Amino acid sequence: MNTITIAGGSGFLGQVLEDYFTKKGNTVYILTRSVKRDNDIYWNAKDLEAWTKILEQTDVLINLTGKSVDCRYTDANKKLILDSRVDSTHALGLAINLCDNPPKVWFNSSTATIYRHSTNKQMTEAAGEIGEDFSMNIAKSWEKAFYSITNPKTRKIALRTSIVMGKHGGATEPLKNLVKFGLGGKQASGQQKVSWIHELDFARAIEFLIENEELDGTFNLAVPNPTNNKTLMTAFRKVMNVPFGIPQPEWLIKLGAKLIGTEPELVLKSRNVIPDRLLKNGFNFLHSDIEIALDDLINY
Repeated sequence: MNTITIAGGSGFLGQVLEDYFTKKGNTVYILTRSVKRDNDIYWNAKDLEAWTKILEQTDVLINLTGKSVDCRYTDANKKLILDSRVDSTHALGLAINLCDNPPKVWFNSSTATIYRHSTNKQMTEAAGEIGEDFSMNIAKSWEKAFYSITNPKTRKIALRTSIVMGKHGGATEPLKNLVKFGLGGKQASGQQKVSWIHELDFARAIEFLIENEELDGTFNLAVPNPTNNKTLMTAFRKVMNVPFGIPQPEWLIKLGAKLIGTEPELVLKSRNVIPDRLLKNGFNFLHSDIEIALDDLINY
């Protein structure tokens, strides 16, 4: 059994991982600003304070820290999005190197959004094309911070995670609400690719990478065959027994995003991401069909 420390683990993905690994008999600690439970440890995600001691007994470190990108990209928010990712990564890298007994493996979040908009070209780790815009530059800075720190005794893996579908979080809740109110039709053309992963496969992929000690570097966490927006919304309606959904043209999505304080890119960007390295190393997905996955998550 391992001792696992999850930095920024009080959110949706952290809770998925804590639940999964705790049920398997591992000890899990959470680094968080909001200490509420016995396994919570305070950190402010930038300064080397008392939290660094827990790394001495940590086998697996997972960093999920970062301000949510589900906001308007104002200058202030852009700075917070970047700083929260880079500062926490630097702090963890330095803390690892101060350990007599450092973690065996360090997973650092990245994002499948690092790849450019694509409806036809499949983005693998080796052949994916990384573009130039705010989101992609954030991802590049995040990974640069991670790989720029040399940690000789610790295996390092960057997780380029796609949209995670969960029972109690991720993309599932907002899309369920759209469907519930009759707005669950295709968004814009509906042809934009949607790369996604079921929360259970997200946890299983990390477990797989922990166990396969020869693996390191960058991994895409996404199902082998991305769906598209039209198919995604059809699957939601079918699983929720909602017979119709009003399509949303691009202008309406842009207006709606402004009204609810988010960015239209989250819906309009075509993410065509393939988990090439996971597949080549023998990882098997339990959920790769969007309709079956949604039925599991919504009608559990």
